[in-house]
Amino acid sequence: MPRLEGRELVAAEKIFGERLDLAARYVEHLATSGLERGLIGPREVPRLWSRHVLNCAVIESEFAAEATVADVGSGAGLPGLCLALARPDLTLVLIEPLERRVVWLEEVVADLGLENVRVLRSRAEQAVDHVTADYVTARAVSALSKLVPITLPLLRGSGSLVAIKGRSASEEVESAAKAIKKYRGHSPEIKVLGEGLLEEPTTVVRIAVGTA
Repeated sequence: MPRLEGRELVAAEKIFGERLDLAARYVEHLATSGLERGLIGPREVPRLWSRHVLNCAVIESEFAAEATVADVGSGAGLPGLCLALARPDLTLVLIEPLERRVVWLEEVVADLGLENVRVLRSRAEQAVDHVTADYVTARAVSALSKLVPITLPLLRGSGSLVAIKGRSASEEVESAAKAIKKYRGHSPEIKVLGEGLLEEPTTVVRIAVGTA
């Protein structure tokens, strides 16, 4: 189990509050069954808190109260389960096409008692008729030009995409300009979250649809 101490502990306490113990149980799942089933690589275990869980959970500040958030390509629950833990007021729909990942996600959701989470086995393109979200999020799924066409339709006319990206965020926004316009997105914004809290802040691209 990766230890939580120092700066990471301070950040985790601020983000998860009284649900920090639950977040620690989630990390334990990642480090054990998540590793055994191939959802997490062995090299990632020592940095599960810093590189993965806190990196994802810090984006919780981007979502309005009691909103519904769809996590596309949820995989190991990053960022969906992190958001569900940090923000129990949110409703999360974890969209994941691979059965073995869906089974793992359902097991973890049940063990943690997360009543605000639904796991949906589906490709994003096929989930449009089954999901109505205020926000859609994704991490490490694909470049923005390919992500926009499979995420913005889930917003059903209004809302925001909040995608976790890296240093190439500005280039991805430029490359995705036509796709953003085609799917009625506008006002793409690059934001850096967690400065002063995380050792490596998180970069997100936020794209609005409709009047959101």
